[in-house]
Amino acid sequence: VVGGDAGGMAAASQARRHDPSLEIVALEKGSYTSYSACGIPFLVGGVVEGGIERLVARPPQKFRDDLRIDVRTRHEVTGIDLDAGKVEVRNLEHNRTITIGFDRLHIGTGARPVRPAGLAGVDLPFVHGVQTLGDADDLLAHARAIDCKRVVVVGGGYIGLEMAEAFVQRNARVTLVEGAPHVMGTLDPDMAGRVEEAIRRFGIDLRTGTAVEAIEEGVVQTASGPLAADLVVLGLGVQPNSELAAAAGIETGVKGAIRVDRRQRTSHEAVWAAGDCAESFHRVSRQHVHIALGTVANRQGRVAGVNLGGGYATFPGVVGTAVTKVCSTEVARTGLSERECAAAGFDAVSVTVESTTKAGYYPGARPITTKLLAERDTLRLLGAQIVGGDGAAKRIDVVAVALQAEMSAIDLVDADLAYAPPFGPVWDPVAAAARKLLYGT
Repeated sequence: VVGGDAGGMAAASQARRHDPSLEIVALEKGSYTSYSACGIPFLVGGVVEGGIERLVARPPQKFRDDLRIDVRTRHEVTGIDLDAGKVEVRNLEHNRTITIGFDRLHIGTGARPVRPAGLAGVDLPFVHGVQTLGDADDLLAHARAIDCKRVVVVGGGYIGLEMAEAFVQRNARVTLVEGAPHVMGTLDPDMAGRVEEAIRRFGIDLRTGTAVEAIEEGVVQTASGPLAADLVVLGLGVQPNSELAAAAGIETGVKGAIRVDRRQRTSHEAVWAAGDCAESFHRVSRQHVHIALGTVANRQGRVAGVNLGGGYATFPGVVGTAVTKVCSTEVARTGLSERECAAAGFDAVSVTVESTTKAGYYPGARPITTKLLAERDTLRLLGAQIVGGDGAAKRIDVVAVALQAEMSAIDLVDADLAYAPPFGPVWDPVAAAARKLLYGT
């Protein structure tokens, strides 16, 4: 197993459970296994107290003791020889190279933060990407050492927004720079605009439509002028760590991610892959996509592990469900946006509904905006986006399940959803949006 986080260790664990006789070796370049990269912004912001270890679900020794998996951290796989059935491994602690043979190989090498090629200064020491616990350790150590007061976050995706909030919580002045006209490119512009309002209310200096031209020591040069910075955090998304597989002759696809079949097997019969390094199949667009999420990595890893252990399992695909929080505003999406509907060839219609997270008269009710998209003629559901206060985001799960079941707005409007004033109005916002698709009101 190459890679010690979700895509790798979920597979290793399932393989062991299905075949107790297997000899399993897991090789991890870093020092941690099975950790929550999603928790890093909340650790940086102080919401999660304690050290990096708080984000580790299962350390290497637990895998050794409980599952007899030979986990070797600080071991970097530098080459794969498919014909010989061997991997070349660099022991980073002892600075020596060894070779390990395999009958079956699983690749869970994850992803890495995008660093724009050709951007001057992007590799300076005060510029940080955040993907692994090692990245988080370096960032926290640097922030504490300099007592940073000015932070520039480059990129307005999920990680960028969460890291911007984290540094506000650390009492830093934060500027968020996004080259596109709006943050969160997976949302439609009208919904992204609501997120931008929340960002600015929180005191973050948001600069959309602003290109970063260069980074110099203490300064980020942008098209609209220089921005002083003690730290720069990259939130430009991630790209699959698939070069190792590609160099070995394994087929890659969307964004260079490893191409896999329904059982997570690659183009080589003895090699599987899962997680942020691998492709997924989108169940709405019916196209291959690259979606880097811990939920997907764990599910794909489980499927790969069952098959590696001699069982049978398939991964049916994704619908692109994701949530985040910007200050007190929750953001969620699933399925396709308007732009993605058009790209997939759908003639889509959309509606937007304004409501509240609880009954309007109940204390603590907060605004919630729900946007629902469907195919024009059939009203088959294609996607949804939600922006609102506490209690808004998890409503997206209703639509996610509806998408997987290929339900229409007719099905959703009649769904028997729970109701009580502390949890929502009598017409849940999701059902109200489906009703508006059907009846226009």
